[in-house]
Amino acid sequence: MKAIASILLLAASAAAHSTWQQIWINGVDGGTSCLRTPASNNPISLSQSQLACNQATNSPNVCTIKPGDKVTVEMHQQPNQRSCRNEALGGNHFGPILIYMARVSDAKTANAAGSDWFKIHESGMVSNNPVYWAVQVLNDNCGHYTFTVPDVAPGNYLLRAEAIALHVASGSGGAQFYPGCWQINVIGNGSARPPTVKIPGAYSANHPGILININRPISTYEIPGPAPYGYVAPPIANTKWPTTATWNTALQPSTVPTVTPPVNQEPVPPVVTQPPPVTSQPPVVQPPPPAQPLQTQFGQCGGQGWNGPTQCVSPYTCRSTNQWYAQCI
Repeated sequence: MKAIASILLLAASAAAHSTWQQIWINGVDGGTSCLRTPASNNPISLSQSQLACNQATNSPNVCTIKPGDKVTVEMHQQPNQRSCRNEALGGNHFGPILIYMARVSDAKTANAAGSDWFKIHESGMVSNNPVYWAVQVLNDNCGHYTFTVPDVAPGNYLLRAEAIALHVASGSGGAQFYPGCWQINVIGNGSARPPTVKIPGAYSANHPGILININRPISTYEIPGPAPYGYVAPPIANTKWPTTATWNTALQPSTVPTVTPPVNQEPVPPVVTQPPPVTSQPPVVQPPPPAQPLQTQFGQCGGQGWNGPTQCVSPYTCRSTNQWYAQCI
């Protein structure tokens, strides 16, 4: 009976495991088109080389982004799962979410463990009254986490998302790491090349954000890893965190695209026509030509040498009799 209980406990724990899967670029669903597909939904330990991008298969595709783009990454428990009925990372696997990038020569072939990483976004304990975690916000939003691409230099990158589950992190080696990567090409006019760290190597097993008992009363939390480039996480709130989704879960798709989104180029600014310059001189108004007298019925209205009226009163018209004489008839 004890063995059966242990098996059931392990099965429940595995069911709560998850992987990062889909990507959205400026609201366009890119599915798994440029995802490095993980081999399983199991967590990675702190010392494994797979901590960088999980034990994953490289993608043949690269998604294109640019500084200022809104990118959303999506996590679910099973491959190609997108339903909002299940928590993205369930089983009380509470903890922070972190986003990294690594500049590489070729995103399709780059060795993630040998790359140089810099953090661009993070979220940890979002409220301490009561305690609420970034993973809980992720679950509220059907597994979606959104961030803005900073002004990094153009080139190929690996984009890395990571959730750290701290539910059993009170003992050494208890924290569970869930990394995932996408292959990215950055375009645009960015120039930043932020300081980098190695993964694994950026985290210590004794870091207070990794070796921590979240089941006791706590009011603060230190997110592991370097400070994000171009982003400062808001302070921990001391009021109840709203659980209403900010992602439109009603429009959550059920299918998973495998084609990379089209490149979203900068919009062309409209051509503005400048109005003519305003002068201080009023416009010159030409006076109408003076009205000519009208000839009466049977009167002369033309002919060689004639200098009198050439128009007739209505309803008569000027008709020429010969070159010397014309008459209103």
